Amino acid sequence: MDSKKIMICDDDQGILDVLQMLLELEGYEVLPQLNSIHVIKEIMIHSPDILLLDLWMPVLSGDQILKAIRNTPEIKQLPVIVLSASGDGHKIAMEVGADGFIAKPFDLDDIMLKINSLLPN
Repeated sequence: MDSKKIMICDDDQGILDVLQMLLELEGYEVLPQLNSIHVIKEIMIHSPDILLLDLWMPVLSGDQILKAIRNTPEIKQLPVIVLSASGDGHKIAMEVGADGFIAKPFDLDDIMLKINSLLPN
């Protein structure tokens, strides 16, 4: 069975490293993205099964990326979980079409539960 691909987009290298380590231990192939500008293009190239997306990033914010994904026919079905430390992050994420929301600082068990609920085995 091919391992599922999870793309993570966050401008914090530390968060990318922790999530990549955790998800690889769980058997996922991880595609880390530090730069939000390239995310849409990278999704088109690599076809991840799910995207973990930080809400607040320089240049392109998570909600702008998510709007673009939902307006792009080839990738609009991609499950997206938004990560944010912001109090109103949940509301913003849901308004732009996120499939899930996780508050930072996050609990790794929460992330696994969310991913497993959105990814068919």
